[in-house]
Amino acid sequence: MKLLAAALLLAAAASAQDAPANPLIASSRGMFAIAKNDILASANKIPPEMWSFKPTPEVRSIAQLLAHVADGQYEFCNLAAGTNVSKNIEKTFKSNDDIMTGLNNAFAFCEATYAQMTDADAPTLVSMFGRRLSKLGAMDFNIAHTMEHYGNLVTYMRLKGIVPPSSEPRQPAASKKQ
Repeated sequence: MKLLAAALLLAAAASAQDAPANPLIASSRGMFAIAKNDILASANKIPPEMWSFKPTPEVRSIAQLLAHVADGQYEFCNLAAGTNVSKNIEKTFKSNDDIMTGLNNAFAFCEATYAQMTDADAPTLVSMFGRRLSKLGAMDFNIAHTMEHYGNLVTYMRLKGIVPPSSEPRQPAASKKQ
């Protein structure tokens, strides 16, 4: 019985060492990284001359879509950070390079917001679109919004014969160069 208790204590200690200090924030931040990487990989994969492409006149171009995603980072991460940073990238940034810089800066803003968040302040309520939700909820809404527009980019890329980053073949971990 003592051996079983010791094994359980040892397993619990090892598990505690592997667990992040703020598992709720870490989980959300991991999902954010996927969304961010899919958007940035798409922006880097789509040739610059295609950034003006619109499948129909009523929708955003690729450049407008990427700029809109950048603006969303500020809109939602501001809520969790308690700041009021706005870049209005979709309306003011015109060149592809400006949009890419704005997009990278916007993602960095959200990364900084995650870095200062803890699980203890994650449930703090904020106002968004006339409702109350937690700071972590605002960050998760940002992920959903980003992935919604990644879905738009996937459609745009498929229409132009480009394989989206999330659909590219994966290399087994053992065969990846280190």
